[in-house]
Amino acid sequence: MTTPATPGPTVGELGEHAVIDVITRAAPSALNGDDAAVLFHASPNSRAVATTDTLVEGRHFRHDWSTPEEIGQKAVLQNFADIEAMGARAIACLLAISTPTSMPVSFFARLAAGIDSRVKQYSAELVGGDVTSGNQLVITVTALGSLGGSLPSLNLDRARPDQRLVAHGRLGWSAAGWALLECFGRAGVPAQFEPLVRAHCAPELTPGRGVVARATGASAMTDNSDGLIVDAGTIARRSGVAIDLDRDAIAPDALLVEAGDLLGVDPWHWVLSGGEDHTLLATTAYDPPSGFRTIGAVQRGAGVTLDGVEPAYQEGWVSF
Repeated sequence: MTTPATPGPTVGELGEHAVIDVITRAAPSALNGDDAAVLFHASPNSRAVATTDTLVEGRHFRHDWSTPEEIGQKAVLQNFADIEAMGARAIACLLAISTPTSMPVSFFARLAAGIDSRVKQYSAELVGGDVTSGNQLVITVTALGSLGGSLPSLNLDRARPDQRLVAHGRLGWSAAGWALLECFGRAGVPAQFEPLVRAHCAPELTPGRGVVARATGASAMTDNSDGLIVDAGTIARRSGVAIDLDRDAIAPDALLVEAGDLLGVDPWHWVLSGGEDHTLLATTAYDPPSGFRTIGAVQRGAGVTLDGVEPAYQEGWVSF
């Protein structure tokens, strides 16, 4: 465990309640502070949506690569992207932390500030959580959302032949950022590649795109967390269809090509297998929703192809 270079007293010196006070001051909510948060749905015709993800120090983030604010932003975004992928609106999140007692309390103030800045983009709140001691820093966020109206949720098994695959967000940027960080470290990455580094350390997603996709006729959706081929393949497998990706529509952009030249990496590897961009991938029989673009076609059959042939890169992120 690498302790971040943040001055001030440690968790062990101040104790659990002081850490919680620091977090709630940095990410305030009137709903936080009781035994549990009581939430109010914006619409009477709505369903609750819930998801959770865990970030482990050394596997999902590094202190020498990411600021505490960026770690908080990433923890929220990867959960809120899953809420968006159901066509729902994120309304709140919970934070659970397991931390060595040697961690500076100021780290958690900055972590909570990052969480607060990201949840506010979605008009959501941090409404509770838990802090406990452990041998390694582990951060878990649980996101809660609201699925309004009578339209079905955008489940993975609802893609149909003759639809198109549409995407909102970039492909391959997070993986390229990770590769640059691994090669140069944060301080050594050439300045022109900072957008790629940010895409890895603090990915972004336009709030409300999942709701827009559902309202305009999308049937299935997921986010690109494990890699384009893996995640499109999950939709294909669950729906019993094939997906053919359009090479021109997903071709690496100029910044990815430049980064690939620098590192000696084929940028197609990042696009097809990178993951952690949290790009929304949806199927629809209609024109692309606002903010989306067409990147492929849903067909009869099985599997994922690229212009009709097997992709050169098919692996993705695996947890074990």
